[in-house]
Amino acid sequence: MRNIPASALLLAAAFYATTADALDSSATPVVVTPLASKTTTASGQPIKLPQKNVEVQVSAYQIAPGATLPVHKHPFPRYAYVEAGTLKVTNVETGNSNTYKTGDFIVEMIGQWHQATNIGSDPVKLLVIDQVEQGAKNTILKQ
Repeated sequence: MRNIPASALLLAAAFYATTADALDSSATPVVVTPLASKTTTASGQPIKLPQKNVEVQVSAYQIAPGATLPVHKHPFPRYAYVEAGTLKVTNVETGNSNTYKTGDFIVEMIGQWHQATNIGSDPVKLLVIDQVEQGAKNTILKQ
């Protein structure tokens, strides 16, 4: 797998662009719609990227209605776009919860224990992007 610098990921992901950045060709117009612009995680932490050998990992998640993920934390940045469904994420250290629905963008908390539950009647579908040190995993389960 190729190393992709964090700056290239942010550019390529195009999660933040202005309408003025829209591309236009006579054959196929392209419109860029800003989805999110974030500088902090869901719990208010500043976003800090891995400092060496950054690897970008992209995954699709599907969480069944009523399912609850185990308590876990992420040592590196994790971003998620909710393609479908309703997800409640609870920081088990503070008790604070956020609810995300179709179209929401999540910057997950870093190094804080949390868990997520599908509180809707349909599956939750997430597009997840991790930025980790090469070869590292970004989920640690609480024992």
